[in-house]
Amino acid sequence: MATTRASRDVAVAVLAKAPLPGLAKTRLIPSLGAERAAALQARLIARAVATAIAAGVGPVTLWATPDASHPLFQQFAPRISCACQPEGDLGARMLAAIAAAGGPALLIGTDCPALTADYLRASAAILREGVDVAIIATEDGGYALIGMNRLQPALLIDMPWSTPQVMAETCRRLARLHLSWRVPARLWDVDVPDDLGRLRAEMPDLLDAL
Repeated sequence: MATTRASRDVAVAVLAKAPLPGLAKTRLIPSLGAERAAALQARLIARAVATAIAAGVGPVTLWATPDASHPLFQQFAPRISCACQPEGDLGARMLAAIAAAGGPALLIGTDCPALTADYLRASAAILREGVDVAIIATEDGGYALIGMNRLQPALLIDMPWSTPQVMAETCRRLARLHLSWRVPARLWDVDVPDDLGRLRAEMPDLLDAL
């Protein structure tokens, strides 16, 4: 039986930095210390992977850096695939992950614990409707998820990553390319010490006993 657009797989790529002290969540180290920041990163990775699996929209691949040897990454097999992020800036690594899907794909990181399986399902449904791009925006001017029906390198190359201009610049490029897009939600993420208060209030389990 032929696969219909409404039921086709939408792959999910999860970009994750290994939870190593001094490497992970470095902007939180002044508040948490290197060990606790890495422990929080481990919990955020586990949550993101569980969310991707629970969404059930398509195959899940964890894209790890600096490599995939960390025991946390290995424990997810065989439920998901594991790959190493290539060299290059964030845009180049995102581009590689989406390209590897070979079709419609959602790409997420691990910094947005508010991103639930329902948001992934909603984003996949947008792509299945034929919309070119789906984006879950974040309150700091970036985004927690980008989904594409076809690879759109112009949305990822030479982007001012880690700045409040990312979402606005992405929308400008979408308009310039005459692509259709939809933004089903705007969420919060965990990047800087000021975000820890909200995390503690709304998801205390992620900080408990760190």
